[in-house]
Amino acid sequence: MRIVAAIGGSIIIKGKTYKKFQEYSEILKELSCEHEIFVVVGGGQPAREYIKIARDLGCGEAKCDDLGIEVTRLNAKLLIFALDDFAFPTIPHNFQQALEYSSSEKIVVMGGTEPAHSTDTVGAILAEYVNADMFINLTSVDGMYDKDPNKYPDANLIERITATEMLEFIKEKDVKAGTYEFFDMTAIQMIKRSSLETVIANGNNPENLIKIINKEKIGTRIIFK
Repeated sequence: MRIVAAIGGSIIIKGKTYKKFQEYSEILKELSCEHEIFVVVGGGQPAREYIKIARDLGCGEAKCDDLGIEVTRLNAKLLIFALDDFAFPTIPHNFQQALEYSSSEKIVVMGGTEPAHSTDTVGAILAEYVNADMFINLTSVDGMYDKDPNKYPDANLIERITATEMLEFIKEKDVKAGTYEFFDMTAIQMIKRSSLETVIANGNNPENLIKIINKEKIGTRIIFK
């Protein structure tokens, strides 16, 4: 299969150590023996810290976004280092480059692309652009809940949801640079228009990537009626 995996920055840069980069590199190397893999890496807390400084300096949202994009590319570079010869050595800055680099038959790793596009959106657009068989979004929670599980212990995991239902759920969310939300509006719109098979799951355990690809019941699956 051709798979696009978006790994949240809050996952891969957690603790600001090498461990998650190493763990993910082993899983991705294994998967690349059977599948064509694209990875989009988020910026996480370091990106939010830089964005806060830029905002305090009076920078507009587009400049804050641009700064965050640079951080995502630093995280992408670290993952490329971890993957070594399994990864294409250059980070694509747009979707056409990502597709071109994939002809190397190596794992393609990228960060953000342009202002107002979160890495969720980048992953969804990339999946549509390369005609992926599956889009996997790896985040800090087990999937989509009916309310914030970090605040409400009685929150319930939603195992299956349509893209339309998800759009309704998040339509009032904030979209400022660096703001963390479960999933952003543009990403869901991309998924909806391309009927893209999508699974959202906890990325703290990199082996969940294998479970999703093997069709195990995990996380939230976006369905189409």
